[in-house]
Amino acid sequence: MTLREILDLEPVRQSEFPVTREKVFLAHAGVCPLPRRVSDAIRDYAALCTSGDQETLAPALRMPQTRELAARLIGAAPEEIAFVGPTSAGLSQVASGLAWKPGDQILFYPDDYPSNVYPWMALAKAGVDLAPIRTSSLGAITPEIVEQHLTPRTRLVALASCHFVSGYRIDISSIGYLLHQRGVLFCLDAIQTLGAFPTPVDHVDFMAADAHKWMLGPCAAGILYVKRSIQDHLRPAAFGWNNVHCPQYIARDTLDFMPDARRYEAGSANLLGIVGLHAALELLIETGIDDIAAELLRKRSWLQGQLQSRGWSVLNADAPPAAAGGILSVHRAGTDLPLLHSRLEADGIAASLRYDRAGQGYLRISPHFYNTDAELERLLERLGPA
Repeated sequence: MTLREILDLEPVRQSEFPVTREKVFLAHAGVCPLPRRVSDAIRDYAALCTSGDQETLAPALRMPQTRELAARLIGAAPEEIAFVGPTSAGLSQVASGLAWKPGDQILFYPDDYPSNVYPWMALAKAGVDLAPIRTSSLGAITPEIVEQHLTPRTRLVALASCHFVSGYRIDISSIGYLLHQRGVLFCLDAIQTLGAFPTPVDHVDFMAADAHKWMLGPCAAGILYVKRSIQDHLRPAAFGWNNVHCPQYIARDTLDFMPDARRYEAGSANLLGIVGLHAALELLIETGIDDIAAELLRKRSWLQGQLQSRGWSVLNADAPPAAAGGILSVHRAGTDLPLLHSRLEADGIAASLRYDRAGQGYLRISPHFYNTDAELERLLERLGPA
């Protein structure tokens, strides 16, 4: 199924995305509704699980197939993909799994989503130096800014692929290349681009992203990417029967890990979530990430102009397409945003309410590829004239 078929054939769109029958859902930067095929896959497997052992009844190739799809989405190898659940768990695995020395420095962005701040802050007790990146506008992190903050002690840089409020999308490849030239590790929180924009890992060492936003999958069914050449340097944070060799379930005298990224999967897998993730990845790859990205940028450009003409201020309004994500965060003087947000919800329009560190509120609008122009026009009607 192509993107145009979804947008041009309303019965098909409503069948594939049942949420469109009831509301205008423009909050994919938060928690997405499930597409029909994802819900069906989970339901069918859950029904099957009533007849016996859940693991035995899982489709035999589902785990390796899902690894292959996830790897294909980011240009990695299946051996570099682990299923560890939420983004927070993946990033915490990276933070706790490296052998830090007192004086090692981490560059991070303190105005990032807390999941990409707190794991690094927790390392201060080990003597790690936490160096905050400062920017002139929210989330606008360029290769030049990263380079200005690097020191001889910088060991790792932790960034988000796209800021969760401003929608600024970083140049992953250029920043990663810069860091690798300096021998610095690069950890990426990719939850705000994976499933919406190409998210290459050529120059990325670690990447985590849950499925419940742009990937259109279940909560806590995310992926952790660990570059093959780094895996022996990232010790698992959890240990169990699934990632440490134990023939016949008998513990050995030594910890012998699985030879690839499966070493980060300590115990039983979230099979219901992985079944849903598999269906979601198939949908995204079938639709085409390049086509999805182009459609999101088209929507953003049109909607931004319409909002500005009505007197709304748009964060990251001057960003070139390469730095524009699927998020538009807006505010307007004199507008009671909490009240507006509540009224939109009552009218069947889902958006998000977010704030910056200074307390400025924003209405965050994050449509996905299947949202129509008519739905965006309905939002504009409810926002009213300038």
